[in-house]
This record gives sequence, C-alpha cells and structure tokens, in this order.
Amino acid sequence: MTDASPDAIRADLAPSGTLRVGINMANMLLVTDRAADGAPLGVAPDMARAVAERLDLPVTLHPFPMPGATADALASGAVDMVLIANEAERAKTIAFSPAYCGIEATYLVPGGSPIAGIDDVDRPGTRIAVAERAAYDLYLTRTLRHATLVRAGGLPAAVDLFVEERLDALAGLRPALIDNAKTIPGSRLLEGRYTTVLQSIGTVPGRRDGIAFIADFCREACASGFVAELLARHGVSDRLTVPTAAQS
Repeated sequence: MTDASPDAIRADLAPSGTLRVGINMANMLLVTDRAADGAPLGVAPDMARAVAERLDLPVTLHPFPMPGATADALASGAVDMVLIANEAERAKTIAFSPAYCGIEATYLVPGGSPIAGIDDVDRPGTRIAVAERAAYDLYLTRTLRHATLVRAGGLPAAVDLFVEERLDALAGLRPALIDNAKTIPGSRLLEGRYTTVLQSIGTVPGRRDGIAFIADFCREACASGFVAELLARHGVSDRLTVPTAAQS
C-alpha cells in the first residue's frame, strides 16, 4: 500500500488538476457504447471515473480510435493515464498497473484449412491477418518465428484482408473472432490461445506515488468484486476474466 498523501498522488497523476484519461475505442469489450454527448461508456471508462472519484479529481475522457494512438497520447503528454493492454513492448515506455481483466487471443482459419491447432500456425508460408499495433500484434511480432504477419488498420480491416487476400489465419481476441466466424462461412476458431491479453491502467514512468496508487487501486478493484460488477453491468462477464489476484 502507498503511504503517499492524497495531494502527492493527485500532483503525480494529474499535474493540471484534471485527470486526463486516454480510452482505446477499438476494444469493443471494454468500451461498449457512447452516451448522448459522445462520451465513451463501458468497463474502461468506469474504471477511469472510479480512479478520479477516489482521488476527488475532475476527469476528462479522451477517446482514440486505436490502441497505438492511445499509447502515443500518453507519450506526447496529451493525457495522464491510459487504459489499454499491458504488453511487454508498451511497458518499455508506460508504467502499468497489475491487470484488472484479461481476454484470450486465438486464431480464426478459413474453411478447409489444414491448420488443426495453435501450434500449427507458426510455419513457413503461413500468412496471418492482424490489427496493426494491437497488443496481440505486438505479442506475435515478438514470438512468431516462421509465419508472416499481414497488418491492417484495426480488426474490421484485418477481417476484410483475411477474406479478400485468402490469408491462412486471422489473429484476434476470442470474443471478437467468435462474432467474425458467424459472418465468414466455413471458418472456424482454433481451440486454446496463444496468449491472454491483460488489460491495465498505465501512466507516465517515474511518477512513483501515482503508480503505487494505481497498483493498489487495481488490486482492490479485483479483490472487492468491483471489476466483476462492471463486467456484469456492461454485459461482458462471459467474455472477460478477472484475476483472482491482480497480475502484472
């Protein structure tokens, strides 16, 4: 637990006096709707508002169309905090909290594909459609040895690329790929996962008091059932997992 004063934490996380939070609109599980005024609604926005409420800070939510742009906004100083996937490449420039939820990532393959399982994908000549700079793109870029990633700007564009270019696999989060499979005749989802994408709160490295506060907040939110309540409220309990103890 951090022993810093509330004033020290507020100065660390929101130097301007308002907590500016970047929200990744591409994650349709964590941002499920918009309010009449356009404000994002969902688990991630509610987590951001809860942090601000705990610190008695005003909050502004800044929506970005892709996770890469969300991360860039923190690096440029446009926002103070972001809610995006905690991935090793991003962690080089973002101080992440323990995870507050996770989403399995797998592959969709076309009808008649000889690919039987996750381990069959990383082979020479296999071409995989992927959303550029998504957490699973970063993970696969780091771990694949033989297959080739073919990138598109977001999952809808990656789906189109997968179909139009007759690629061998489509990488993505299991819940989204389940929906994609319904629109691509004959396609099937591979059992298992190549990773679980962990969702965290990130802030600027070096802000020690703020980082400690966010870590404590996420652990408590998981342990108290708050995150589970948010998943139920927004209808995504069956698509996301909550760590029994918050994970790094």
